[in-house]
Amino acid sequence: MKIAALLVAAGQGRRFGGETPKQFLQVAGQPVLRHAAQALLPYIDILQPVGDAASIEAALRGLAHLPVVPGGAERQDSVRAGLRALAAHSPDIVLVHDGARPLIPAGTIEAVLAALQTHPGAIPAVAVSDTLKRGKAGLNQGTVDRADLFRVQTPQGFHFPTLLALHEAHAGGRATDDAALLETAGLAIALTQGGEQNIKITFTEDLQRVEQIMAGSLLPRTGTGFDVHVLTEGRKLILCGIEVPHEKGLAGHSDADVGIHALCDAIYGALAEGDIGRHFPPSENQWKDADSARFLRHAAERIAARGGVLANADITLICERPKIGPHAQAMRGRLAELLGVPVERISVKATTSEQLGFTGRGEGIAAQAAVQLLVPWET
Repeated sequence: MKIAALLVAAGQGRRFGGETPKQFLQVAGQPVLRHAAQALLPYIDILQPVGDAASIEAALRGLAHLPVVPGGAERQDSVRAGLRALAAHSPDIVLVHDGARPLIPAGTIEAVLAALQTHPGAIPAVAVSDTLKRGKAGLNQGTVDRADLFRVQTPQGFHFPTLLALHEAHAGGRATDDAALLETAGLAIALTQGGEQNIKITFTEDLQRVEQIMAGSLLPRTGTGFDVHVLTEGRKLILCGIEVPHEKGLAGHSDADVGIHALCDAIYGALAEGDIGRHFPPSENQWKDADSARFLRHAAERIAARGGVLANADITLICERPKIGPHAQAMRGRLAELLGVPVERISVKATTSEQLGFTGRGEGIAAQAAVQLLVPWET
């Protein structure tokens, strides 16, 4: 029996917020999508990812999978595209899994595969235990009987020819899960035991829950960083990845982004891996006028390589001018994007030196940063 899995990762995560889709955020040192793929691989023969090729290939680097298939406008379109790509491989069974579900509890996939021996479809589900209310316009409209109600999870399993035929017959629909197509056709679907840890990351709180589950073996490590650059004519002012309007810019071998430089040093320090100069020596011409975003991406990669996660980062810019407040939110967003974390983990603030010293005289800008990482004990 040949078993394939569709890893659906085409969503934009609009409800989650932030510029990085939730399936590509880092958790416990790896993208959410990679955790999902690693949970599937021991049980399958073929993995078919669906979504943005560049992002998925980066997240799954080193894992065996078929060429990425572009996603569609709706989830149903994305699944259909993946099924069509799998048809050439003639699998008997297909598991359809959300790329934003990084944790698949033990026994979940085994139960789905066992149920498929006697049913055309099988889906993991958890019985609803909370009281359910129907509401409208913020007011309670009554209690809903929760008997026989279940919360459905993935991976959902199906006989491949059946699911492909149903998707082709219902092209253009908006089914929120694939079992709905079997329901429409009157086919039996087995409910198998799901698990509370099979969390679909939809909101920031979901990512926090997943991290708490995975963080049991992680050690907190703190790092600090400090950087200074002189202000000069004829340069753009780049702070925390954002161009800030000002009559002067910062002088340096790269773009002289003091905020990112201090943040990189804080991360390298927490990992005990030196400072930014060790990784990007100013004596090397390849870094002349370089975008400091490249440095911060490298620091994020070092966190991931150690199996760690960034818990939070706090950056303080020290200058009299320009005013940082109007740009702080954009800076937070840019840093969060480069680090692959929710913006809520990033703080950017500013202070002055009360017109004392070189920053008080407007000769330069300084920055200091502090980070906390969670890194596996064995490292």
